[in-house]
Amino acid sequence: MSLTIEEQIKAIEEEISSTDYNKATQLHIGRLKAKLARLKGELEKRRSTTIAGKRYGVKKSGNATVALIGFPSVGKSTLLNKLTNAKSEVGDYQFTTLDVVPGMLYQDGAKIQVLDLPGLIKDASKGRGRGKEVLSVVRSADLIVLLLDVFETEVGVLVRELETAGMRLNQDPPDVVVTKLEKGGVTVKSTVELTKMDEETAEAVVSEYGFINAEVVIREDITEDQLIDVLAGNRIYSKAIAVVNKIDLVSARELKRIREKLGFLSPILISAEKEKGLDELRSAIFRKLDLIRIYMKPQGAEADMKEPLVVRRESTVGDVCDHIHRSFRRNFRYANVWGKSAKFPGQMVGLDHRLKDGDILSLIVRRSEGE
Repeated sequence: MSLTIEEQIKAIEEEISSTDYNKATQLHIGRLKAKLARLKGELEKRRSTTIAGKRYGVKKSGNATVALIGFPSVGKSTLLNKLTNAKSEVGDYQFTTLDVVPGMLYQDGAKIQVLDLPGLIKDASKGRGRGKEVLSVVRSADLIVLLLDVFETEVGVLVRELETAGMRLNQDPPDVVVTKLEKGGVTVKSTVELTKMDEETAEAVVSEYGFINAEVVIREDITEDQLIDVLAGNRIYSKAIAVVNKIDLVSARELKRIREKLGFLSPILISAEKEKGLDELRSAIFRKLDLIRIYMKPQGAEADMKEPLVVRRESTVGDVCDHIHRSFRRNFRYANVWGKSAKFPGQMVGLDHRLKDGDILSLIVRRSEGE
């Protein structure tokens, strides 16, 4: 009798956990991991088509969206109310928040939507405690705030649930290109020295995942897990920051211990209730979102230094045109720039010029017909 997908997954997980990872077993474990990822993907597709649960619908607004996640009762609702104009119900018992509550944070000219979500628990990625609905919202956020409290700092549970749901925190997508071919089997080419897996293992992983004919070009030193992420094609690479709440309830000695324990995350320590550390948190959110402020200067007039246009870092003049109205790009002539990105004040630039925070920009466009 053939095994179910769930049984196959369990058997592979047990084999991986019982096999020592070394040079001799790398190829075998790579195959197992690829097969495991493929089976989990198939299982997820089946569940998504057969289970009709409540879905959270959140209309995104503002310049970016931040998701507050954490265990139940860590203070997400209190933090949302302190950071924004929202009114999220607050209680000292678990599962106070049963829906998504949005609020708007105004920081350095930016409008940042903050979402208070129901608490995450172990196995949320498998649907426990409305976990799948919550994680579907988190996947669409521009920034994740991992909110802990001083009495529960085991952030690993949260991170594992996010990773199981296909999210990778504070990582860049691997520099790998996979091209499907009509014939020729699977070939792997690397432009760098591979120290974490060899090309034979990479070929085995790609084949086991289900690719019959493909060319794989690897441009950085990656692991088999990162290669599987590329093959899966549905990973979300999310920015994240860690925040520890309720610092007013413990001693300075305990706070030092928490800082040392979570040092790899550079946590921000706050008390939402006492409004301690919130200014630092607001600034950290703005920086992590990679937002910049551009001050628009109408031709022949003074720049508006009160209401900046907020765009993503690395945005070009063309991106600003698109942000304002598509007709600006179509009728664009040139632009003048003052600020950090300009070689000299008032430099004349084109659509491809990359802007920097605090730049003053004047767009010169042709008049549209009928004006």
